[in-house]
Amino acid sequence: MESLAILGWLGLTQRLGCSLLVGGIVGWERESARHAAGLRTHLLVSLGAALFVVIPIESGILIAHPEALSRIIQGVATGVGFIGAGTIVGKSKVHGITTAADIWVTAALGLAAGCGLVALSLIGAMLMWFILRVLRRLEANI
Repeated sequence: MESLAILGWLGLTQRLGCSLLVGGIVGWERESARHAAGLRTHLLVSLGAALFVVIPIESGILIAHPEALSRIIQGVATGVGFIGAGTIVGKSKVHGITTAADIWVTAALGLAAGCGLVALSLIGAMLMWFILRVLRRLEANI
């Protein structure tokens, strides 16, 4: 199997770079708000999700088994759900639900970037930033 035969270096860099960009947008917002899951966490979640999608593309598995992509996406969504649950469980009161949700959506952004859906991942990141930054301020005034 030839390395980087399908996407090539440029395509791979674009997809993984986009995953870092969208994870960074969300992570920077969370870091600036002093949340435990900040920049590095969101970068890693987004990059990891993108890698889980790029691996079968590069290995050629999708040619023989096109349904494999949907199974991978389901597996990432489930796995990241456990990470999110870990941000909530073990506290004396319910706390961290927004953080769990933004980790989950960051994984979706990474999956979109890994699939080459750059515009979707960037628009999603901007919408997430709006929800986390702007709506937090509106919520505080209610």
